Amino acid sequence: MDYIPLLILGILFVFLGYVNYKGNISTIHWYNRRKVLPEDVPAYGKAVGTGTIIIGLSLALTAILQILFNAEVLYAIIAAGTVVGLGFILYGQFKYNHGIF
Repeated sequence: MDYIPLLILGILFVFLGYVNYKGNISTIHWYNRRKVLPEDVPAYGKAVGTGTIIIGLSLALTAILQILFNAEVLYAIIAAGTVVGLGFILYGQFKYNHGIF
């Protein structure tokens, strides 16, 4: 039961990523979206949302596998998911916001 908070955090990230993916970027910090043009909002939301969903899925999958198998090596899933997810997020930031801030 130690991994329930990790599972809840993963589900929360998946939900927030889905909200962004659908075009609602209001959950992203204002300074991270201030230079995004109105016509780029859907594409920006999809890029950032996809990255957030990938990170959330890696958290949730790790929690589920930890509950089932209790193997510490599974944290590599979080690391891989975070790297891939951040890649999508940074792609969206640089392409549509023209920088991180």
